[in-house]
Amino acid sequence: MSSNPKFFVAVVLLCLSGCGFTPLYGGGAGQNAVAELDTVHVENIPDRTGQMLRQSLQQQLYTAGAPTTELYALSVTYTINQNYVGIQSDSSSTRDRFNAAAVWKLTPIGYPGRTLISGNATAVDAMNIIDQQYFASNLESDTIKQQLAEQIARQITIQLAAWFRVHHNS
Repeated sequence: MSSNPKFFVAVVLLCLSGCGFTPLYGGGAGQNAVAELDTVHVENIPDRTGQMLRQSLQQQLYTAGAPTTELYALSVTYTINQNYVGIQSDSSSTRDRFNAAAVWKLTPIGYPGRTLISGNATAVDAMNIIDQQYFASNLESDTIKQQLAEQIARQITIQLAAWFRVHHNS
């Protein structure tokens, strides 16, 4: 039996199209969703972690690097909690867990009281801190916060794209 990857992909795509599957971002209504994502203005999010999330959202929402026309405002409340787990007898911990949570809403520009859709997104990550130097621990913590921002942004973008796919303006 041949193990040609192109053949396998073609068979999988044929099977998926038979059950009515269409990509969220591609073709037909998917193209409308992508065009609508380009019209979302991401409002400022406080703190450094909020800036990371805002940048991740902008990278995922805008195909041209910036909104084409701002029709919608996306406001996000974002928090990251750090929990110390694996507590030792000397009260030190061996693991830090980061829980990120975002509550967001989409409103038409000029009508902040009219929420079109709202939702939330969560992500969790952790790091071991056994025998790490202070600099290495801070660097790893910053990397985790960036990864959490990207995961949250991805969830929000998917939720928005799914909503725009059903509620597009065209």
